[in-house]
Amino acid sequence: MPDFSDFIVYADESGDHGMVNIDPQYPVFALAFCVIRKADYMAQVVPAMQSFKFGIWGHDAVVLHEHEIRKTTGPFGLLRTDRALRQRFMDELNGLIEGAPITIFSSVVDKEKHRARYANPWNPYEIAMHFCMERLHQMLTTQGQQGKTVHVIFESRGPKEDGELELEFRRIASNSSQWGWRRHDFSQFDFQPVFMSKAANSTGLQLADLTARPIGLSALRPGQSNRAFDIIRPKLGGLKCFP
Repeated sequence: MPDFSDFIVYADESGDHGMVNIDPQYPVFALAFCVIRKADYMAQVVPAMQSFKFGIWGHDAVVLHEHEIRKTTGPFGLLRTDRALRQRFMDELNGLIEGAPITIFSSVVDKEKHRARYANPWNPYEIAMHFCMERLHQMLTTQGQQGKTVHVIFESRGPKEDGELELEFRRIASNSSQWGWRRHDFSQFDFQPVFMSKAANSTGLQLADLTARPIGLSALRPGQSNRAFDIIRPKLGGLKCFP
């Protein structure tokens, strides 16, 4: 029987990691690792999410998705017609994230600068994941989790995309992929990727989804007001902007 870690990690991204057709309005790729102690997740985070959903919709079948919330589409269309409900929704959602006992490790890659600097630029997803894994390694080491199985949950994107991501993840976890001058022995932990459909309605994946874009925007437009990032900032255990 594996010796499971006391922590679980939920990962999500914002932006496209492709380097060919870069969106001039959002030329960055952001990856967020939300790390949660399992005891806190079960006792506090999940019940708070369920309570929030029951209060807004009367059921918990809705999946919180940052893009749909921002565009007020799908189950969030009700926010367009009721100003009071919209304010309540945002206040309670901000409170939910603010109260969640999570640590976030994130990396933002400016694709334009990355392409300008390197003749053969490395995949932004791989760069971002390596930085996040380094910070995760440091945290787990301080928490005495060596030798334990650590699950990192990703949202499933399809067999091909999931396969490519898993291959790179396992390369990092086995020390076969190194970046920069620092070396981390990832083999001290049994890192295991898990791919989950958005429809599974995972509380942890929804939290990760809600954090990635505000972090990306904070790097892209640092002078712009960003209420969501202000809430997230105290939870950042590390933010790497590259290059």
